[in-house]
Amino acid sequence: MSQVFELLEKISKKPGLYLGTASITALRHFLVGYKFARQEMGFPPTEAELDFYQEFQPWLQNHFHLQTVNSWDKILLFKFIDEKVAFANFFLLLEEFRHRDKSLDIDPVLLDGASESAKKVA
Repeated sequence: MSQVFELLEKISKKPGLYLGTASITALRHFLVGYKFARQEMGFPPTEAELDFYQEFQPWLQNHFHLQTVNSWDKILLFKFIDEKVAFANFFLLLEEFRHRDKSLDIDPVLLDGASESAKKVA
């Protein structure tokens, strides 16, 4: 298991210990700091962590059928309105994300655009 996911498991059980309160905004700020600290110490992210950092926000957009430049915490806050409800749903969605079919991560719009370009060249 990846270190960030082990940490997230601990946070889900005792958010007050790590964040002060069960807040999706506080969770994102904590994770940004955690990622930065690991980079500063020279610890490279694992493959699972890179997947989370790079794919979770686009996956959420696809999951909720949204197009936005907002970060994942803002998407969850938009959908669930309340900080604590968004926080609780983050962990449910994170499990779904981690067990997703990664072959579906490629945006079909990009594929359609690429095939259209190929047709024009041919």
